Amino acid sequence: MRTIAVWSKWVQAPEARMVSLSSSRLAEAQRLLTLGLALIAGLGQGSLALGAYPAAAQQATPADAPPVPDATAGDEDAMSSNSSPIFADEPAPVPASLDELIPTDAVANPDAWAASGVADTTPVATPGETLADGTDPSSDDPLDGFLPPPSPQLQPAIDSVFAAFELETPEPLPADPALEALAWIEAPQLGDLPELTETRLGSALVIALPAAEGAFPERDEFIQRFKDLSTLDALDDGEDSAPQVAARAREDEELLGNILRTYGYYDGEVVRQLSGGRRARADDGEAQQDAEAAASEPSVRFDVLPGTRYRFGRIDLGALPTLPEPEATRLIEAFGIEPGDPLYADRIVEQELELRVALGETGYPFAQLSEPELLIDHARSEGDLTLDVMPRGKYVFGDVVSNDPRFLSGRHLSRIARFDQGDVFQQSLETDLRRAILATGLVSSVAITPRETRAPQDGVPGEVALDVELERAPLRTIAGAIGYGTEDGFKLEGRWEHRNLFPPEGALRLRGILGTREALASVGVRRNNFLGRDQVLTVDLFASDITTLAVDSRGGGMRATFEKVSNILFQKPISWQVGGELIYTDERNRDVRISPDLTTPRQAFLVGGLFGSVTLDESDDLLDPTQGYRATLFVAPEASRTQGTESFYLRSQVDAAYYQSIGSTVLAGRVRAATIQGAGIDDVAPSRRLYGGGGASVRGYGFQGVGPRDIFGIPTGGASLVEFALEARVQTPLFDDAVEVVPFIDAGSVARGSTPDFNEIRFGAGIGLRYKTTFGPIRVDVAVPLNKTQFDSPVVVYVSLGQAF
Repeated sequence: MRTIAVWSKWVQAPEARMVSLSSSRLAEAQRLLTLGLALIAGLGQGSLALGAYPAAAQQATPADAPPVPDATAGDEDAMSSNSSPIFADEPAPVPASLDELIPTDAVANPDAWAASGVADTTPVATPGETLADGTDPSSDDPLDGFLPPPSPQLQPAIDSVFAAFELETPEPLPADPALEALAWIEAPQLGDLPELTETRLGSALVIALPAAEGAFPERDEFIQRFKDLSTLDALDDGEDSAPQVAARAREDEELLGNILRTYGYYDGEVVRQLSGGRRARADDGEAQQDAEAAASEPSVRFDVLPGTRYRFGRIDLGALPTLPEPEATRLIEAFGIEPGDPLYADRIVEQELELRVALGETGYPFAQLSEPELLIDHARSEGDLTLDVMPRGKYVFGDVVSNDPRFLSGRHLSRIARFDQGDVFQQSLETDLRRAILATGLVSSVAITPRETRAPQDGVPGEVALDVELERAPLRTIAGAIGYGTEDGFKLEGRWEHRNLFPPEGALRLRGILGTREALASVGVRRNNFLGRDQVLTVDLFASDITTLAVDSRGGGMRATFEKVSNILFQKPISWQVGGELIYTDERNRDVRISPDLTTPRQAFLVGGLFGSVTLDESDDLLDPTQGYRATLFVAPEASRTQGTESFYLRSQVDAAYYQSIGSTVLAGRVRAATIQGAGIDDVAPSRRLYGGGGASVRGYGFQGVGPRDIFGIPTGGASLVEFALEARVQTPLFDDAVEVVPFIDAGSVARGSTPDFNEIRFGAGIGLRYKTTFGPIRVDVAVPLNKTQFDSPVVVYVSLGQAF
């Protein structure tokens, strides 16, 4: 309505200009005619009076004026004498330099002087008032006052001359249909504008929206969306930004209109008001300050009038309704848009994606969807949506075909897939197979293409084979590490691995460690995805010489496990492990001298046993959980023979952890209980006993530093263990919320008997940092023992990957 009003005003302007032009030409002709008649009629005396005006002025000089110089005097004296009565005022002195032309106010305060403008010095005359020179401002004739009235005898002649210049009355122009149609256009009906409330988005940007409740339900989303995309809001404050405000305001005006249409307001209007950056007249000090502020701090206000919100009209989904029931109804419901729903453009895009996913999950791998088309009908305030859907038949899974069967056969790929032949095709299961193949680490790229092997007919679904095209990745790996720790001393580690020496997914691994307290050599064979998805078979042969705070052990053995693992890509609610081991070890508690020539004797053990564990995992993340719980039960019956004596015992352990989010903070708690039943502590090899302390146990104490000790202060281990831990993972805004501060407190007790007695319970507390990465948090904990002994360090630092539990 504002635009029409401005346009209507613009239409009247040409006519006004045309009338003014005609009047000025007629007046000019009259002036020329009058002057000519005056000269012809012998009234040239009036015209000659113009030339004699200096003489007349000289005659009007007062009596006491000085005499006129002689005519023989010099020209300059005569000129000066004759001119002085007329030009009585002395001319202003000529400035010596251009600097004198600059006003003082312009030098003192240039911005205020420029904003104040220039006062209009044109004299204003009122009707009936004569100017200082005696002329009448209403007269258009320059000869008034110089020509006397004509003689009555000459008046008829003058009238006859004027009669010759009489203009004929023009004939009216023929009617113009276009102009007549324009004249019948109704003037716009301007209604009252709704009450608006302002929202300031920055120093230079204000947006006003309807204040009535329910008038603009999308208000908050609208403001946030505009704020994210606005070029004005992104403009830095300051005087340098003033020239850019007007240009960016036009861009934001167009942006607001587009956002209105995104939410279905196709009749909406945006009114842009730009203030500041222009001249303003300042008559007093306060107005002067306002003018300066307006000139230096421009701002833009947008009045947003949404108007009527459009709704969806007719919905055309092509061939989708022709599918058999109940699939047609389910797919239409998956699309979710119905006639009468608010016409949100974003919802069209979102629901189109939902429909594509639903078609892929319902057995339509070759379905096609055209680009959505929206036809806006302003008369109905509705938009008709057309989305042409071509389902192109329903299918089930067939064979999985590999392009490199000697490397990874189709049979093996079918084994790790989560579907069987004959199951209804699902796009998510195809994607899952691709992720599983990549997770093997044997390929660098994978492409899976459904291929029709049997067309659907007579209501029977067709069949598709999955053609898997893969590229081999480098299969051999050499890795090494070198380091030093206060507890472990110097340590050098190396590893060589061939990840597919025994296809499919059969790996050979060689590993060696050489260090101050540990030496190890091992050969291992590992078969991933053995007999099923994420099932691993491992066999290791090893020989080791290990010295820890509590144990000095030399020996070797064999260990075999078969497990279903949970990994980062596929976290499972239930995972398990079973296995067995056979170990020969010659060990003792840490080597100490009990006399100058005598040390603690070694004791040989032959240990064989089975073991198994099961884990229930209802947490939301494998490495950084924030909700849920985990619980693990471990059981290991073992037989031990030493010095001709055989012992049978059962080692068991239970771990449980719980996680709860409170805002941006995660509270986490852990409990652990373990026991050895069936044998005395002296009949159990020192390396098989229970110890507490360390980064995964009771923080604040060294590894194996919690528990009973002998007379030399060496930890002896125990047959029962209980541990508790509680920590708060507090999120911080550092590095885009990637850093957490974690205060914690731990407690633990180890007893020599198979039942905990809590005679020696140790407490540790501290604070840690977590830096979140894509592969899990990096953990740094600093802890102190709260009731330390003479064998404990005052401060202990732990660094690892993943949370403590």
